Amino acid sequence: MIQQIVRATCCIALVVVATTPVHAANTTSNNKSFNPDISLILSGTYANLSADPDNYTISGISLAEETGPGARGLSIGESELVMSANIDDRFFGRFTAALTPENTVEVEEAFIQTVGLPGGWAVKAGRMLSGIGYQNSRHSHTWEFVDTPLVYRALLGNRLADDGIQFTVLAPVDRYLEIGGELLRGNGFPAGGAANQGAGTRTLFARTGGDVGISKSWRLGLSYVQATAEGRESGDETTPDSFTGTSNIAGLDFVWKWAEGGDWTKRNLVIVAELLQRSENGMFDPAGAGAVAYRGTQTGGYAQAVYGFRPHWRIGARYDWLNSDNTGALDPAGNAPTRSSVMMDYARSEFSRIRLQYNYDLSSPTADSQVYLQYVMSLGSHGAHSY
Repeated sequence: MIQQIVRATCCIALVVVATTPVHAANTTSNNKSFNPDISLILSGTYANLSADPDNYTISGISLAEETGPGARGLSIGESELVMSANIDDRFFGRFTAALTPENTVEVEEAFIQTVGLPGGWAVKAGRMLSGIGYQNSRHSHTWEFVDTPLVYRALLGNRLADDGIQFTVLAPVDRYLEIGGELLRGNGFPAGGAANQGAGTRTLFARTGGDVGISKSWRLGLSYVQATAEGRESGDETTPDSFTGTSNIAGLDFVWKWAEGGDWTKRNLVIVAELLQRSENGMFDPAGAGAVAYRGTQTGGYAQAVYGFRPHWRIGARYDWLNSDNTGALDPAGNAPTRSSVMMDYARSEFSRIRLQYNYDLSSPTADSQVYLQYVMSLGSHGAHSY
């Protein structure tokens, strides 16, 4: 039902935008020099986990790689090297390399994006974080908590990222309205195997919002993902599960922000809620035991509030939940995963943050009490963060 509503609403919004007359924007740049913004993000964590992270599971879910609570004890997080610049008056480029704690380098982003196209249009091509939802396109150093929401971990393998092309348009209406869609290769979870001749994932999203006086603002978004998987591996690395079939996800997200007198250096509050529903249909092979017909629906979401109670200081709370109607090898056996989190952090400036967080994680049958102490530091200049 959620998926039908999202698909219908997004399609109607696209028709409205496509049939509304627009006027070209005269946006140019005369900067022809190569002067990129270069930054390095450093992070590290101390984790005290009551349950063994090597045995981490989420009831009723076959997890993608690198989706657990992290390692016990002291460890560095992913370090990000970011380079971005205007290529000329019509193109912008960005490159992000992630240096993992295992001493490997991964290309997280490598895309070009148009600048100043008429009618509010923009095109992005390359490797990118998908524009669906609220959390998906945000880099980890901008998160309000140490870890990603449980529903993102379970249904998106932390987040949807892939090679492809994205189109967005700002509608020429009084209220902010952005419509977008993507055609992606289909390597990124929940797809896999670059199905459909390397065009295995399609997305559609729409978001609107506005200001309420000088102190408050809001944003509402809808998203839809249609993915095809061919031999998508998940679960244990040595004897992985395999899924071949379709995976469709519908999402709804809402953000509300308040800043005292419109000044974010004073007191402020950010409330975020997201709901995702994934429906999968195909053949599932649990750990090489033999493929069986599989059809399942998983629904989940989270709600969080982060309050800046004085300059540099914030406190926050988050609640995550999941529900699954899977049967057979992915039967949740009556378990309904939940997680409750609280955090406090201190940011000396926009370039440094230290955070203390506690999770009570009931995503598997064994309760896990998790304590994290994290630092996130940014060296060098970087672009503005998204809403």
